[in-house]
Amino acid sequence: MDKLDANGSSKEGFGSVEKVVLLTFVSAVILMAVLGNLLVMVAVCRDRQLRKIKTNYFIVSLAFADLLVSVLVMPFGAIELVQDVWIYGEMFCLVRTSLDVLLTTASIFHLCCISLDRYYAICCQPLVYRNKMTPLRVAVLLAGCWAIPVLISFLPIMQGWNNIGITDLERTSKPRLGQDLHVIEKRKFHQNSNSTYCIFMVNKPYAITCSVVAFYIPFLLMVLAYWRIYVTAKEHAHQIQMLQRAGAPAEGRPPSADQHSTHRMRTETKAAKTLCVIMGCFCLCWAPFFVTNVVDPFADYSVPGQVWTAFLWLGYINSGLNPFLYAFLNKSFRRAFLIILCCDDERYRRPCVAGQTVPCSTTTVNGSTHVLRDAVECGGQWESQCHPPATSPLVAAQPS
Repeated sequence: MDKLDANGSSKEGFGSVEKVVLLTFVSAVILMAVLGNLLVMVAVCRDRQLRKIKTNYFIVSLAFADLLVSVLVMPFGAIELVQDVWIYGEMFCLVRTSLDVLLTTASIFHLCCISLDRYYAICCQPLVYRNKMTPLRVAVLLAGCWAIPVLISFLPIMQGWNNIGITDLERTSKPRLGQDLHVIEKRKFHQNSNSTYCIFMVNKPYAITCSVVAFYIPFLLMVLAYWRIYVTAKEHAHQIQMLQRAGAPAEGRPPSADQHSTHRMRTETKAAKTLCVIMGCFCLCWAPFFVTNVVDPFADYSVPGQVWTAFLWLGYINSGLNPFLYAFLNKSFRRAFLIILCCDDERYRRPCVAGQTVPCSTTTVNGSTHVLRDAVECGGQWESQCHPPATSPLVAAQPS
């Protein structure tokens, strides 16, 4: 969704070197998004263990939305950006703009659902999580992630609701803007540069409504969920440390027990830090665009077109980062990726635990399973067969 400033000026033409650099950059973003999201989808389809985790259904749907952004939206934006012209006509401009709003909003909604799923998994008791995240509820949430964006994309944009009142209102109240904003009526042609642009300008009601629904509400929910997850993860690390100190006597416990509990504590701490990275990347990528989207109509549409383009592509970059943030940082996903990329190399397959002979139970503290408690449940002995579950409630947030 390219924007023009109030003077009707658009992006100035780029030189040959600038075009090469720009084309290289946008191609790298598109390639990273396509390959990363495809790899996530293939990994879940092929790995039965990954399919058992409810959160991964949101991650696959997120990858699908980001893949569509990189295939249906980014290439046309890149062509217009490099060539400084829109060659596909007004109707396809509306379709492309609608797809842009639909898919980017769907991507943000999936990120919000992932944060809520993790909140229930980590901050609530297991029974609460099972009751909250039933297969039916997961399906309803996924349907909402795609249905709600349609209401703020295709429906209003194809009907032209986002342009209602912009020209008439500004012409009667501010003659200068009335003269400048005639560019909205000339979507197909720009007489100063003899170029056609895919212009997307919004009135104040649409700017506020779209931004609140697509960004500010999901952003608030994500902040609250991840803050509680961060606090809970830090508490888990403290609990593990306390359990380590108050567990079986040191002389009755092999050194591997202390090493394992220490590793577990470090993992919880790293997971909390990873959540901060995830939230920071999301804010860095999308906050500039949506803040400007609300400010621009109230600032007499004075934001330069170059600023709009930069902020929009910054948001697109988030679609390429999501596979790395939500999948590549997870050990189970990384193992599945290695199996795919290395042609089913047996070295990367999960170790078989079919021969496990010592039954071990696990204890969950606020949704986090602690191996140190397993030692108590297993009679106070640290058995080599006592392993943590294959998946952790901090499912895509745990680094190795």
